[in-house]
Parts: sequence; C-alpha cells; structure tokens
Amino acid sequence: MAVPHGPAGVGEARHRMRDQLRVGGVSEAVIDDAVLILSELLSNACRHGRPLGDDMAGDGDVRAAWRVDTRGCLTVEVTDGGGPTRPVPATPSVTAHGGRGLNIISALADDWGVRDDAPGEVTVWVVVQKDVRSESEAQAQGTFATRVASRAPASMSDLDFADAFDDLG
Repeated sequence: MAVPHGPAGVGEARHRMRDQLRVGGVSEAVIDDAVLILSELLSNACRHGRPLGDDMAGDGDVRAAWRVDTRGCLTVEVTDGGGPTRPVPATPSVTAHGGRGLNIISALADDWGVRDDAPGEVTVWVVVQKDVRSESEAQAQGTFATRVASRAPASMSDLDFADAFDDLG
C-alpha cells in the first residue's frame, strides 16, 4: 500500500495490517509484533528516507507491504526513496529521544535486511516470524491421528469397569 511520507499514513497502515493478518489466521502475538515493526519501519522511512519518485519536497509516498508465504513465513517490507546513509542499528545514549527502532526490530524479528530495488528505491525487509499459524490452526494442520489422539484423564485411572454395573445386581 502507498503511505504518505510522514506520520499521517502510519495509523492507517497499522490498522489495515492488523485486519488483514487477523483474517489470515495469524496469532495475536505475532500480529502485535508485526504492527510494531511496521510502525518502526515507516517512522524510519519518513525520518531518514526520501519519498518515492522525483518529489524532493517530502510530501510523496513510501510503500508498505506484508505477506505470509506458503510456508507460513510473515515478511514486512517498507520501500522509500533512499537517504544519505544505509539503515543500521544505532547505539543511542540513555537520554536520547530516538535511535532504538532497528534494535527493537532486531529483538523482535527472526531476520531483517536492506536491499536496493529499482534505482532510487531502498527496501528494508523484516521476517517477523517463520511460522505464524495460530496454535489451533497448527493443530488443524496436523495429521488426523494427531488431532484425534487424546490421553485418558488421570482421575479415571483407578476406576474399575465393573464398578459401573454394581447397581444392576
């Protein structure tokens, strides 16, 4: 989706991502991480990158994308017009007001990186999680035997089958 280069589109992108991932059956914990990661990526793109295209005035767009592939791997990407430096995690002071975004992403994600796409475009991609299926969906994906197998309750282990027929005399 195209997002305005600035804070205006971040909320819309977060809301849209949350809705789409929920419909897709992604677990809430993974969605929460993905939404935070998207926010950090968009904030960084607006703070450090140029808008896409030839618009140098700073009121163009950046692109946000997310997908769950056939293996269940959730990837989030944000593409901007590049900036004067490459994205790298910083080491901010304790009192610094920023500089922690890529460290947060590194802590939450399975992997991340930067790639140069078309000339004048830079994409930061993040593998949020390698398997985003919810626990119930993961069980549903198991074999039939896995889904129907169950243990006998421990409290019934000392019952004798004959006890059920004591009152029949």
